[in-house]
Amino acid sequence: MASVTIPPVLTTPRDDAISLHRAFKGLGCDTSAVINILAHRDATQRAYLKQEYKTMYHEDLAKRLSSELSGNTKKSVLLWMHDPPTRDATIIRQALAGGGIVDLRAATEVICSRTPSQILHFKNIYFSAFGVYLEQDIELHTSGDHKKLLLAYVATPRYEGLEVDRAAAEHDAKALFRAGEKRLGTDEKVFVQIFSGRSSAHLATVSAAYHNMYGSSLKKAVKKETSGYFEHALLTILQCAEHPGRYFAKVLHRAMKGLGTDDSTLLRVIVSRAEIDMQFIKAEYLKKYGKTLNDAVHSETSGHYRAFLLALLGPNH
Repeated sequence: MASVTIPPVLTTPRDDAISLHRAFKGLGCDTSAVINILAHRDATQRAYLKQEYKTMYHEDLAKRLSSELSGNTKKSVLLWMHDPPTRDATIIRQALAGGGIVDLRAATEVICSRTPSQILHFKNIYFSAFGVYLEQDIELHTSGDHKKLLLAYVATPRYEGLEVDRAAAEHDAKALFRAGEKRLGTDEKVFVQIFSGRSSAHLATVSAAYHNMYGSSLKKAVKKETSGYFEHALLTILQCAEHPGRYFAKVLHRAMKGLGTDDSTLLRVIVSRAEIDMQFIKAEYLKKYGKTLNDAVHSETSGHYRAFLLALLGPNH
């Protein structure tokens, strides 16, 4: 017998608040019910739900979730409860100044994979939420060329359209070749200037021009000429300019490869890309690694944490 697809119940924020409150009551939390509701609500619905919950029960929903959930389930659900710019600001703040270990890779990944308008948005939230400018935290917790690149990247308003001046792109490709592979040592200033000052479409064209002109990829040149967090930042900017879906598929694969799973990366990327470009990431993952992202996540996680991530990923195809 064919299985029947049950249409989603169209509930109101009030219905959701009541269901959540019920899931919290009694002995232990009905985590499955919590996941079932929250994983299927978009940013606007979650905002209304938080408001409704506070009005009805005079308590903050995030605080309640924090006391009811634990481990990676708690981390991923709490991250999901934010709207995207607040989430980005929160991830960066925790990565730079969370009081624990500074996670420069996480901060770099978020900053260097976002569009100029997304950056502007989370910078404003960063200041209003934490009382400090993002630039001050970058200044304090990073160093060298990595610091110069991040500061330039968050301060430069870049064009977000698709139009590209090909001659200018070729000029940049030449400048990068001269600053890197052509000389002894590297002129990092040129890399900082071009990578922080150009639109994504322009950088992707620079990358293609570089390959045409010199027979090797700009990505390889970056790897050869730079290192550490500076290299990571440049590669993130470049790969997200060319194909963000492919970039994040790689990041996720790396997080699950080998012994043990890098859960902080896994949940950060799934939660923060779920409402942006998850379908592209899933398609790229399947193409590159020959298995679905859902199957990979299923084999690397367990329990409610697995259920929540799989719900965010959507159907396995």
